[in-house]
Amino acid sequence: MDTQFAGEHLLPGQLGQFFIILSFGSAFLATISYYFATVKDTLDDSWQRIARIGFGLNFISVIGVGACLFYIIYNHYFEYHYAWAHSSKALPTYYIISCFWEGQEGSFWLWMFWQAVLSSILIWKAKSWENSVMTTVMLSQTFIASMLLGVEILGTRIGSSPFILLRDAIDGPIFSRPDYLSLIPDGNGLNPLLQNYWMVIHPPTLFLGFASMIVPFAYAIAGLWQKKHKEWPGVALPWALFAVMILGTGIIMGSFWAYEALNFGGFWAWDPVENASIIPWLMLIAAVHVILAFKSSGHSYFTATFLTLISFVLVLYASFLTRSGILGETSVHAFTDLGMFGHLLLYLAVFAIIPIVLMVVRWKGMPITQKDEETYSREFWLFIGALVLTVSCIQVIATTSIPVFNAVFGTKIAPPPNVIQHYNKWQVPFAVIVAIISGFTQFLKYRTTDSKKFWRKIIISIIIALCITAGFVYVAKVYANLMYILLTFAGVFSIVTNFDILFDALKGKWKLAGSSVAHIGFALLLIGALVSAATNEVVSVNSTGLIAVEGFDKVEKPRENLMLYQGEPLAMDKYTITYVGDSIEGPNVYYRVNYKTIDKSTGKVKEEFDLYPNAQQNPKMGLIASPDTRHYLTYDIYTHATAAPPKEDKHEAHEGHSDEEEYDTPITKEVSPGDTVKYNNGIIVVKSVNKNATIEKIPLTPGDVAVGMQLEVVTKGKTYNVEPLYLIKNGNKFDFAKTIDEAGLKFRFSNIFPAKDKLELMVYQKPLTPKKWIVLKAIKFPFINLFWGGTIIMVIGFLLSIFRRQKELKRLS
Repeated sequence: MDTQFAGEHLLPGQLGQFFIILSFGSAFLATISYYFATVKDTLDDSWQRIARIGFGLNFISVIGVGACLFYIIYNHYFEYHYAWAHSSKALPTYYIISCFWEGQEGSFWLWMFWQAVLSSILIWKAKSWENSVMTTVMLSQTFIASMLLGVEILGTRIGSSPFILLRDAIDGPIFSRPDYLSLIPDGNGLNPLLQNYWMVIHPPTLFLGFASMIVPFAYAIAGLWQKKHKEWPGVALPWALFAVMILGTGIIMGSFWAYEALNFGGFWAWDPVENASIIPWLMLIAAVHVILAFKSSGHSYFTATFLTLISFVLVLYASFLTRSGILGETSVHAFTDLGMFGHLLLYLAVFAIIPIVLMVVRWKGMPITQKDEETYSREFWLFIGALVLTVSCIQVIATTSIPVFNAVFGTKIAPPPNVIQHYNKWQVPFAVIVAIISGFTQFLKYRTTDSKKFWRKIIISIIIALCITAGFVYVAKVYANLMYILLTFAGVFSIVTNFDILFDALKGKWKLAGSSVAHIGFALLLIGALVSAATNEVVSVNSTGLIAVEGFDKVEKPRENLMLYQGEPLAMDKYTITYVGDSIEGPNVYYRVNYKTIDKSTGKVKEEFDLYPNAQQNPKMGLIASPDTRHYLTYDIYTHATAAPPKEDKHEAHEGHSDEEEYDTPITKEVSPGDTVKYNNGIIVVKSVNKNATIEKIPLTPGDVAVGMQLEVVTKGKTYNVEPLYLIKNGNKFDFAKTIDEAGLKFRFSNIFPAKDKLELMVYQKPLTPKKWIVLKAIKFPFINLFWGGTIIMVIGFLLSIFRRQKELKRLS
């Protein structure tokens, strides 16, 4: 038993660890019991009763684990490593929730929780399928529970517990003190990139999607196991549609987060973690379409089964990629390795081997199509579309898995230098084909189709689509790239054809609406993603190409950024923008930037609004900026700070800033000895010219000229003498400024005009308070609302399809 150190609260952790062990044991009990309930050919349901008891205990224990962990985080018990590593006292409650799943252990719990929720629904709804389906689901639950055990058996550590104490996780002299907690006033805090409201809802939605992928997989396994080849696709279809809808929603929520919280200027970056989530989603979409083909025509059973099974296997592969540490530095989203490489690999291997074995064993009994599909049949083109999606996924998997290939084979393959360009080059053609197929298949019927009617509708649709595409391409300005034009046409064609079907649905054929609505949404999503990504433009154009912040050009392009000083308006595109001021909320500084559109003829303000991009200076990650966006119907103005002074110390506000930017605009005067120059706080008398000046560490050679301007400065009752220098050496001109720090002054002897017998003097004065500044970047995203609107429409389509398939099942049962 752990020694009680001063201030520690051991009971919540001990209770939580008990619930973890109980969740593992109960899940294993339910797995074994459901297995025997399936294989025992008896009317006695005792095994099923034991399995349900095991599941009930598992559900209770999962809730217990979550309650204990949240209690620890919410109360800031930093004696626990998880609470210390992922939270802090300054975080509001809604971000405390985000802390819950920032770490691997919390996200595993989230996955386990959703599997428990889905399992309770299966027990209620699966009926005769309960035993066989729940065997697979509870096996997955057992594996996930084992990820949280954090116990050591025979020298091998199994899982990583969220209830490990900080003094057990980190070795340090501080933990030899009984009062070590008094030296830990706060936790590390939540990653600044996750301090966004989307991160409160995005991970739960995404993990519900991952968890729901197990259900169609489990039905496919059950169908193979019990030789119910023709039955399982029908009962699995609503679940597959649900999984596609939820996982797709979770992925798009991630895009919202990237667009609204990250400062890389977009909604999709082809990051390995993004890829790892979209691959199983696309694969299950392919599976859904082939299942539909099998249900209606009896064709493509093997393909439907394979795609359904591989979808969940790819979820596990995605989990392996993102949690094993194998991605290294290639992804900003991946978790670090917690020593579970082999554990994750075993989970993946088991769920890959089981379907392979079952498919080999049941191969001869699988439904086989006696004749090939007709070319003018829907099932044929659904199969082709699924094949294209599969090839598309293979390309993404191959590139994303480069670190895996390197680790396995000892190679040193480098990832593509321009990741976005690389993926777009491959994926845009695939998207064109999928969009076109999703369009014309709506005019095809299962088994066979009247070719004349088909071509008549296709030709009309093509003509309409060409006209709309031509107008849209002109307005959206995507005519520079042929492939972009083709994708625009493919999307428009899909919308036109599916609207034809939707029009029929409005006349009473509502069962057809779900598919067409989902396809319209998907096409709009494709067009919106293409246009906004291909034609977005930086509007914060800097004609000087200079940003007076040290090292800025090493991290950003100066010509795409504007430096704003508080209260000084600046022209940008059609706007006049002004940095008005800032406010502090927690660790974030919110910068108020005023936008105005002024009518050039009348001088009146046509439009005015404020944006509030924010940023925080993170000691580990540097400046973490989050954008703010002005939404219009046809475009967005996306604004974020790319540089800002630290907020911690006013005296350090110009750290990293160039020297001259600390001063107001200089006063430039042509003077002669004896002249007096007035400035804000005093006078400057040009006493004389020192023609025999010397410059330290610069030897003068014959022909060199070094001249000093001897000045007497009177300010605030004090007198200072200063001598800025001017040098002509080897035909080149230099000047050496002199400063009076106490008075906040700097002087430059910047030129000599022999013809006028004049000298040029530049006087710099620091403002009474340092000028506040930010560096701002603004991007215009055209037609981005097509992307977001398409997402919503697609989800509505999936909902309609789920309702339709559920009604079909009720009629059959």
